[in-house]
Amino acid sequence: MQKKGYLDIYYQMVLIRRVEERAAELYQQGKIGGFLHLYIGQEAVSTGLISVRKPQDRLITAYRDHGVAINAGISARQVMAELLGKATGVSHGKGGSMHMADVDKNYWGGHAVVGAHLPIAAGLALGDQYQDKDGVTICMFGDGATNIGFFHEALNLSKVWNLPVLWVCENNQYGMGTAVDRASAVIEIRQKAVGYNIPNERVDGMNVLTVRKAAEKAIAHIRSGQGPYFLEVVTYRFRGHSMGDPERYRQKEEVEKWQEEDPIGIYHRELLKEKIASKEELDDLEMKVEAEVQDAVEFAEASPEPAPEELFTHIYADS
Repeated sequence: MQKKGYLDIYYQMVLIRRVEERAAELYQQGKIGGFLHLYIGQEAVSTGLISVRKPQDRLITAYRDHGVAINAGISARQVMAELLGKATGVSHGKGGSMHMADVDKNYWGGHAVVGAHLPIAAGLALGDQYQDKDGVTICMFGDGATNIGFFHEALNLSKVWNLPVLWVCENNQYGMGTAVDRASAVIEIRQKAVGYNIPNERVDGMNVLTVRKAAEKAIAHIRSGQGPYFLEVVTYRFRGHSMGDPERYRQKEEVEKWQEEDPIGIYHRELLKEKIASKEELDDLEMKVEAEVQDAVEFAEASPEPAPEELFTHIYADS
């Protein structure tokens, strides 16, 4: 990877963090309604994964989707406008926080129902296989989704049919407010892939380059025609499950311990240590992010709300 690639990764991670922090502020001001699931602390996961995907590779995720949308190439303006329910949002202001998607960018969305997008991912991969395309479907989901039927049905069929799909469990330690060891018979989620004879790996999700390397290996395996692969990416969300989460289920010390391993801080130190970038260059990137996020907020606040007749558009696909 060239220097520009390393810096692009840093820029995207910082951009996700700042967008989410501003979103939290706007939510508290009453400018964002409904649910809001922040990606703060998990930036290395989607950034590392998506940095190695090709344009033909499909991407689908759950409801914690703002960061994934940015990595997929959706602008901060479109993300922020969607959060504010504006017509200029990526889903025209009708999807909100949990339903960002852009088919032109092969991003098949955030999905609000836990685990319901896993069979969809299998279907996307089946479509590519049927049409002899070399695309890989990257399906991201939380640890809580691995305890429901959708997960097992989708993984089973993906192996039976040898589908080109990369299953990525973002294990952020909690399904809403329930710790993994209280809800799952196995603590290492990757073990669930063993039952379906799917190759698997458990990786550090706080290090973006570690995630990137694992994703490269997994996608190469899938693209070579060997069928699905499963990654368990161990990470941690720094904020509550959603904005209304009182966070009574975890100790302050636990959160602070994980925050010491901030994925952006880890990558910042790595770039300096390996002399890939100077502190001044990284400072400049952070200033560019601040300007982009401020522009996105101003754009979103100035944008119009969807017209009433928009209630009846985008319901059926055009034939």
